[in-house]
Amino acid sequence: MRYAAVLVGAVSLLCALTPFAKAEQPRQTAFFGIKLINTSLEPVDDSETNRIAAVEQQLVSLLRESGRYVFVDTNELPDQARLYDNLAHCNGCDSQFARELGADFALSGEIQKTSNLILHISIYLRDADTGALVDGGSADIRGNTDKSWERGIRYIVKNRILRD
Repeated sequence: MRYAAVLVGAVSLLCALTPFAKAEQPRQTAFFGIKLINTSLEPVDDSETNRIAAVEQQLVSLLRESGRYVFVDTNELPDQARLYDNLAHCNGCDSQFARELGADFALSGEIQKTSNLILHISIYLRDADTGALVDGGSADIRGNTDKSWERGIRYIVKNRILRD
């Protein structure tokens, strides 16, 4: 009985002190955008260009709202970075550019459109110092709509990047 009282007291003290525990600092992240790779026979239209901008904003907002990530300004990107069409596949140059911008991570992604029915989203989060892939994920989506793209991004963030 006395052991149980001590245990309950210790657990209560631990619970009371938990809010004062040092929270993990948000990580500085350089976001280099999402590239649309169109392998379909249909040309890219304005709605897809608008969707890219919308899911880029959604991705940044969801990660920022988590409190785990803050984003650095990438407007001062080195001229060399502008030579690449897709920083998600430049053999680690995204990590180098993120490091030069003072970030801990490089974030990039791509959406591959096979057809208006079949699309694939990939998001990459790399360590700026080592270039190692530290997080990210992918999702196959069906349907080329605002809603399907938003669901795909939300799935990757919730179930891959922010999973506990």
